[in-house]
Amino acid sequence: MTALTRVLGDITEQRVDVIVNAANSSLLGGGGVDGAIHRRGGPGILAECRALRAGRYREGLPTGEAVATTAGRLPARWVVHTVGPVYAAGEDRSELLASCYRSSLRVARELGASTVAFPAVSTGVYGWPPDDGARIAVRTVREETADGAFEEVRFVLFDARAFAVFGAELPGRG
Repeated sequence: MTALTRVLGDITEQRVDVIVNAANSSLLGGGGVDGAIHRRGGPGILAECRALRAGRYREGLPTGEAVATTAGRLPARWVVHTVGPVYAAGEDRSELLASCYRSSLRVARELGASTVAFPAVSTGVYGWPPDDGARIAVRTVREETADGAFEEVRFVLFDARAFAVFGAELPGRG
């Protein structure tokens, strides 16, 4: 059975097989989680992202999809990059958000990972309401890990507010 947990902390410090990056479609770094992962992980991640952009993802990584690179200097084996949807009150994009989690877990499974750390995809600058984002994230991950393929899937929340919001969905440690 896969353990689903939440942790208050910095995703770039997680000792796991896969750290999931809430990337932008360019894959070339940015702010928030994306910028932190690129800064801490070092130039190896950016080099692989540039190669992806020069090949299969010339137009960028589509929203809801995921792709893996090295983890560089991060304490993980791989980074799985996924592009979350920007929240729009007048349009239901929840399936795209769920797809980020499903696609990331599919890639992690293909890599042979047993431990995965997720940020709260789209709940920062992309404006997704945190409570709805937590509900979609936890529901999707529960569905996708029901087969017990992973030892642990961890939600790493950067601040006490996000940690509390995810607390309504699952147990944790801070």
